Amino acid sequence: MTTLLVFGDSLSFHGPDGAYPADDERLWPNRAAAALNGQAELFARPGWTARDAFWALTSDPKVWAQLPKADVLVLAVGSMDTLPSPLPTYLREGLRYLRPDPLRRWARDRYVAAQPWLARAFRGRPVALPPALTVRYLDRVLGSIRALRPDLPAVGVLPPVHKSSSYGFVHTGRVTGAAAIQAWGDAAGVPLLDLASLVGEHVLGGRGNPDGMHWGWEAHERVGEALADAAGALLDRPR
Repeated sequence: MTTLLVFGDSLSFHGPDGAYPADDERLWPNRAAAALNGQAELFARPGWTARDAFWALTSDPKVWAQLPKADVLVLAVGSMDTLPSPLPTYLREGLRYLRPDPLRRWARDRYVAAQPWLARAFRGRPVALPPALTVRYLDRVLGSIRALRPDLPAVGVLPPVHKSSSYGFVHTGRVTGAAAIQAWGDAAGVPLLDLASLVGEHVLGGRGNPDGMHWGWEAHERVGEALADAAGALLDRPR
């Protein structure tokens, strides 16, 4: 049975109306695994960047337990790296630790209200993770796993598009982020799924999640099929 070891973000477990359990068969990792007569082991959280995937690899013992069983590594991170991030990550993520609770809610509400305006004002800069760091962490994940599993094939992704009001409909960081990931994938020999091509019409046409970022089941099906094709081709190669 084929096992896909997937590092992802919210795009891997959000559907047309919110988040779903990781084993929901309609999610693209599970669609791909089913097409390969296997299963997907998903490690993901909202907003995960390539850096978060590396931290999961180095700190989550559940990841370690899957490494010997994996047949294909899926690096489905890097998309959130390209989103506008008006506050530095440590400040944005630190809002959850504010106390007392009314202060936390006050600060979060004001940041959420300001984020679209700031994204437009700063033209999408800075991004959540600069492209140079995205490829550095992708390479560290790949290199660390290949040190233990040198024959493990890998598939990555290029960032999709969005039309999210939460980010002021701004996504200027996608072009440079995608170019950096493409160059890394070419150098590392990792095939990449072009998510913008796969889901762009779906998202921009308003057929996805009303938040303008996440996908409906139609897009999950397309991405799942594309991943199954890419992973299947890798598994057919002599090792």
